[in-house]
Amino acid sequence: MASVSETQAANTPNPARWLVVVVPYLWLLLFFAAPFLIIFKISLSDTAIAMPPYTPVFPGFGAIRDYISELDFENYLFLTEDPLYIKAYLSSLRIAVISTFLLLLIGYPMALAMARAPSSLRPTLVMLVILPFWTSFLIRVYAWIGILKPDGLLTLLLQTTGLLEPNEQIQIFRTDIAVFIGIVYSYLPFMVLPLYSALEKMDNTLLEAASDLGCPPWKAFWKITFPLSLPGVIAGSMICFIPITGEFVIPDLLGGADTLMIGKTLWTEFFGNRDWPLASAVAVVLLIMLVVPIAIFQNQQKKVV
Repeated sequence: MASVSETQAANTPNPARWLVVVVPYLWLLLFFAAPFLIIFKISLSDTAIAMPPYTPVFPGFGAIRDYISELDFENYLFLTEDPLYIKAYLSSLRIAVISTFLLLLIGYPMALAMARAPSSLRPTLVMLVILPFWTSFLIRVYAWIGILKPDGLLTLLLQTTGLLEPNEQIQIFRTDIAVFIGIVYSYLPFMVLPLYSALEKMDNTLLEAASDLGCPPWKAFWKITFPLSLPGVIAGSMICFIPITGEFVIPDLLGGADTLMIGKTLWTEFFGNRDWPLASAVAVVLLIMLVVPIAIFQNQQKKVV
């Protein structure tokens, strides 16, 4: 039997254990909650020709009541009245959904091939997937301009192979197709790596057992492989969908005037129109639009488990 001193030592709170819990919450407080509250506060303010370009600013203790009375939700009401912002939100969601589907369509076979490759070859394949991260994201997007522009490398390749006439040019640059190409190229590693992690852990004897029982390969895939890889599918889709929705660089460099995304609209309001309160309202709505469905989904997953 354990002595009394040993029992007391086991029940004594360990400071290191509390540290493990406190550090993540402190990180969220400093880098998520605090910035969000500041942005939310600005979204309730009014535009002003000043520095910073909104009012009211943080007041003294004696002006708290007047300060609160000046805060309003007119910026949020304006978002519902102007069709530009509604179209931007819907267009961003459409592009994000299509891009995530394309990423899953391309990334899943790649991850499956990596997981089925010999063990000695897998580290090399993973390194090849993450190799683009060694180059600046902006430089990689700029490289696609040289490829997709009318007189770029893609047109030259198609003319050389005879698929285009010498005087013809492919018109992809400054279209939604160019945006999809840039997004899929840039975010593909974020889809492949979670899928590979899920598929690599799968017990292949389940597939052997299904084959012994007469199950065809395509049916074994849908009955065994895909259901077991669902955690990787969900993780990869979330990792890609969330940043794609607020993407700014790729639509700005590869998209045209008709490519409307909320990230581009947000940048215009902040730096073009210098309407920080309205831009903050756009950012808050975007954050709520992304976080709330994810929180509901995670809550439902916990209930299922």
